[in-house]
Amino acid sequence: MIMSSIWQNILISLTSISNNKFRAFLSVLGIVIGVLSVTLMGTMISGLDQTFEKSMSSFRSDVLMISRFQWFDGDKEWWQMRNRPRMKPEYVDNLRNRSTMIDAIAPVMERSGEISRNNVETYARFFGTTPEYLKTNEEQKIESGRFFSNIENENGARVVVIGNGIATGLFENENPVNKYVKIGRNKYLVIGVIEKQGSFMGMWSLDNQAIIPFGTYQRNFAKRGWMNLRVKTNSEDINLAKEEITAQMRIIRKLKPLEENNFGINHSSGFEAQYNAIKFTIAGVGFFITALSLIVGGIGIMNIMFVSVKERTREIGIRKALGATPFNIMVQFLTESIIICLMGGVLAISISFIISDIINDFFPSTMPIKLALFSILISVLIGVISGFIPSSRASKLDPIEALRYE
Repeated sequence: MIMSSIWQNILISLTSISNNKFRAFLSVLGIVIGVLSVTLMGTMISGLDQTFEKSMSSFRSDVLMISRFQWFDGDKEWWQMRNRPRMKPEYVDNLRNRSTMIDAIAPVMERSGEISRNNVETYARFFGTTPEYLKTNEEQKIESGRFFSNIENENGARVVVIGNGIATGLFENENPVNKYVKIGRNKYLVIGVIEKQGSFMGMWSLDNQAIIPFGTYQRNFAKRGWMNLRVKTNSEDINLAKEEITAQMRIIRKLKPLEENNFGINHSSGFEAQYNAIKFTIAGVGFFITALSLIVGGIGIMNIMFVSVKERTREIGIRKALGATPFNIMVQFLTESIIICLMGGVLAISISFIISDIINDFFPSTMPIKLALFSILISVLIGVISGFIPSSRASKLDPIEALRYE
């Protein structure tokens, strides 16, 4: 009996919507825009979260980066930090001998340029470092071949470990290991290939990198490029390790007690703080647009339902005369309001899936199933809220007065 009544209300609602297609379409536009806003916002944030976690995998919670620059330091101008003294290779042994909280430390110099083979060139970011670098970046794994040794580093051997992107670009359908590439005027022997890593926050590829021994980098590129120290700590308290390393760096650089640091010790938490601020801004703007659209859409549907009640006043009178209760009338119009909103929600989610798929070609974007279900729930809720007052008014109509209505 209950199921029959529900199905009858649905059929009546669909008939009414079908008879007023254009009016129904206009009434769902606000809901479509609102649900579209919340789904696209959620999709973007979900994609950003996954990209951020993947990009930050190389910056583990126990890794610190020491350089001239302090990330996201609003108190210092870029040119002021640029004029600080450069990092020096001897800091590596000094810090290792002085600190009790360093598990591994590696100098890293960086520059960009072209790497080629048989007149085929590709862009690359070159890193000069030591074998200990792998201990400070455990997410970077060798897919084939090997990393260079301490002897190769000390002798300045012309060997290179290349990223997956370079391997694909220069050695299509070939194994790059034990073959030569050209960097500048010199030939380098490829001894290893790094596993595919993707991009950093969708901005630049992590697979277009070439790692050479630190000694080789210094010999062939002199002092060109930026240098920083990558430190893996052995302490569970990263802040305590940061304080100790800061104190040792001040001693190494012979800074007086009142002198400020002329170096920066950076941690992934700086990225996290900036990322959370960006995510909060996106969510705030999205929430405002969503709330405004849903309010406008809800008011539009409420007005449409008032018009529907007025047009069907005589029908309401006939139904009441035949024994329909006020509750039956209320459920009938609530059902119609919910169906209109539900149609808008389903349409918005369908559009969101299409847009999300297009965006994913340029920027990471994923549509979580939970978000789609949440959007459907919002649509139903708006239907109930928007339809309650009109349906309540319809249920309270006097059957005699309703039958007289023309």
